[in-house]
Amino acid sequence: MNSINDFKVEILYSFTKKIHLQCSVEKTFVMESCAPVFQISGIKNREEKIALLRGIHQLGGKYIGSSVYHSVCTHLISPQVLASEKSLASCAAGKWVVTPDYVLDSVRNGSWLPEEPYEVAIPTDTTSAVSPVRHWREKVTSGAITGAFHGWRVLLMVHDSSRSVMFKRVLQAGSATIYSHPPPSHASITHVLAKPITQDTSSHNAPCFPVNHIVQYLYGRNFDMKSNITTNNEAKETSVVEVDFSKLEADLREYAIEQEDHPRLLFLEFVDDNHHRLLSQATETDSSNIGAMIECGLFVEALDAIQSDMFPGILPPAPYLMYLIEYAQQGNATTVFLRSFQQVMHRLLMANPPWLAPATVKEYYSQVLQCPHCKMGQWPFLETAISYCLSSDTCHQHRKPALPTVLRFYSDVLEFFLKLFQGELSSVNAGDFRQLLAPGGVGQISTSGSLLYGTFWTVWERSTLLSCAVKKLIQLMVQAASGEHIDKHEHLLAILLDLLSVLVEFWCTKHFKLNQKVVEKGLKDLAEYFAFTSQSLSIVALDEMVARISTTRLKLPLVDAIFRNMCCKIGITLDGGPLSLKKVVLSYLPALGRLAQNHSWTQHTTNSCMSPDTNCRTLSPVENESGGKCCPKGFNKVNAAGETLLHRACKRNQVETVLYILACPGIDVNVKDHVGWTPLHEACNSGSTACVEALLRHQPTPILNCVADGVSPLRDALLNGYTDIAKMLLEVGGSDLLQQTNENGRTALDLVADASQRAELLRCAQAGNSARVLNHGALEAGSCMLAHLIVCYQEERRLPDSTHPDDVGRTLARALEAHAFQRVTLGWTDQRAVSLAADAEILLEMAAGKHRGRVCETVKACKGENTALLLRLLECLQSEGGILLAGENPLE
Repeated sequence: MNSINDFKVEILYSFTKKIHLQCSVEKTFVMESCAPVFQISGIKNREEKIALLRGIHQLGGKYIGSSVYHSVCTHLISPQVLASEKSLASCAAGKWVVTPDYVLDSVRNGSWLPEEPYEVAIPTDTTSAVSPVRHWREKVTSGAITGAFHGWRVLLMVHDSSRSVMFKRVLQAGSATIYSHPPPSHASITHVLAKPITQDTSSHNAPCFPVNHIVQYLYGRNFDMKSNITTNNEAKETSVVEVDFSKLEADLREYAIEQEDHPRLLFLEFVDDNHHRLLSQATETDSSNIGAMIECGLFVEALDAIQSDMFPGILPPAPYLMYLIEYAQQGNATTVFLRSFQQVMHRLLMANPPWLAPATVKEYYSQVLQCPHCKMGQWPFLETAISYCLSSDTCHQHRKPALPTVLRFYSDVLEFFLKLFQGELSSVNAGDFRQLLAPGGVGQISTSGSLLYGTFWTVWERSTLLSCAVKKLIQLMVQAASGEHIDKHEHLLAILLDLLSVLVEFWCTKHFKLNQKVVEKGLKDLAEYFAFTSQSLSIVALDEMVARISTTRLKLPLVDAIFRNMCCKIGITLDGGPLSLKKVVLSYLPALGRLAQNHSWTQHTTNSCMSPDTNCRTLSPVENESGGKCCPKGFNKVNAAGETLLHRACKRNQVETVLYILACPGIDVNVKDHVGWTPLHEACNSGSTACVEALLRHQPTPILNCVADGVSPLRDALLNGYTDIAKMLLEVGGSDLLQQTNENGRTALDLVADASQRAELLRCAQAGNSARVLNHGALEAGSCMLAHLIVCYQEERRLPDSTHPDDVGRTLARALEAHAFQRVTLGWTDQRAVSLAADAEILLEMAAGKHRGRVCETVKACKGENTALLLRLLECLQSEGGILLAGENPLE
């Protein structure tokens, strides 16, 4: 369907507009592979920094807003040679270090200029200048060295951990090999860099230098050392003004309340509908002549008479309209009759809107809008209309096959109901439901007497969103989206989705101020029921349905539930807690990679762990109703260490027991003990080769990169000398497992000293890469839902930007740049403010280049449409973090 592609363009446009990137979608996201990547150092003036950011974006460059050096950076903008981390690292790596004029002059030129004239230098007493930056860049570019510290094997002994990490980044940028104390026995140390220098630091067979030796080596001994090297935390503390954290919480809470109160659905036809007067005296007319026409079977003439007598305040007798409805139901009506009847109902609604009228008018509509046969109320009539359009059974017999005129009539009925409910919702949003005192003593009119309430909720169901009628509406909606003739029901599906959006928004609006928790639970229950009911639909149909949902308040929990359901089907466990950007980045993105690599996932799988009544929990073995063999309850019991029977069997190499347990339904192969070890950890640690093989063959495949206490299964195997197990892991997990580092920055391969063994492990990893074939359908399905999720989340819970009058977004970013998240939010009691702070933190981290590894390389290489869209949206989040740091829109 074309609307899917239209939606993808639309969400990209709206997302970039939200973060103030006023370019076309392609210009915003599609960058040339050679586009320069900039960082900035030593520029504190906000206006100057904004001008530089504007110029970088205008010429198609990229900007990484971070206080630390990033290796992907190609250019550093700095007014002079500095002893800061980014300046030292850029110089050591041979990168361009240019003055701000390079960007400004390039903007005037309309394209990037040659960098050489703008390269920074150290001024001297004479008119000349020394450029150590150029010296090292030319040596690296020529290939003479890989970095300024090429060949250095450094023992770094700095007591301050924050300084140690900073010096390590600088040395690594210059291609040095860094060892922590004590160094490996085989290491041949060439330099010892220490602070402070003690007897222990001088005891190694290598020259010992203070850390300032780095600056002198790069820039020369005559460099002014007054520009002391500072750690990132020190730089933050001195460059950021003090922030009142209590006031910040109050500002964020106030902002969140403003966001929650804004209406999600607006209908222009009801904004200024000239119905500000109160029609408290609407009466039925004495139309006995019309009744006589109906008795004689002159329905067309009766309809013409009703149409000519209509004006505001006058209601045609309800029984006459019901006779006309029955006439249309029988299939005798002509197209002209149906058009006239539709006009009559529309004029009736506009002249006598029930949301501005007393209770008697609402009762009038309740009497008219029901099936003349069963007379059971609005919902049965609505359900009959939907069912007939779907060629399903209804509350009474209709002619079969379906008659075109009856289909047209019921389609008009659905559109009238939708228009009626839109008017009621618009009235609630505008505050038009008010206390009315009619001259006849009519008392207060309550919103609980609205027609929308009466249609979808009984008196006993109004505290829950997921009523019986709402459930049935979802079932009919899924029925309309399924089957071979989905295009046939496209118009019907659009009406049903709009109906669902309106009723959800109406219910949430009325309950939100009373009890926010009730609304959150109602939305969660409805979303999980929808995900369970629609799990047999194709991803194209799901995408179409989600794209057409009008309110982000509903769409957000809906796509979240659908994605979690996809993961639950194949045993992927996601982090609990409320939805947040942190959860999406740290939990959902890695889950997407596992979803793409799991071949047991199919598009039409129906044995989901999710049901409308289980609240999306994984079925335990005794709850499994698949008809298969249920494992005994004792399999999940744990000992004092938190170990299950599967843990203990793997530890003891009891492969027959392991196979028996894995064959039982409901077993969690990734269950953790009290210290976070999985059964795979135990098998690798104990050298249980057969158990490892059994675990790797299980579907779903165990998590191979799970780290417990700094140890992964691969590292565990190599630490204990089980090379065969390590090869098995690499043949399944590929080279991604070799990229994992511990707290010292070492990979598992660093544990292997023998060159032949290292080469064999690399060959196994390469074989694992070749064998890993993506499940393209699963990847596209998951990417589609995550793309919807990110867009809806940003629309529903967006952070305050620079246009906010109090600049609270910039204040929050400055606070998080200067202090740890825990310190900023210490003592905060408002969860909305904490959530906004957490979102800001993750955006700042993404702008600094963190979390890139959350998306596996195989997913990044996928050319699917939905996956490409998701990767572009992640780039948007990274850009938004940079804009949040800058405080203004670079393109405005």
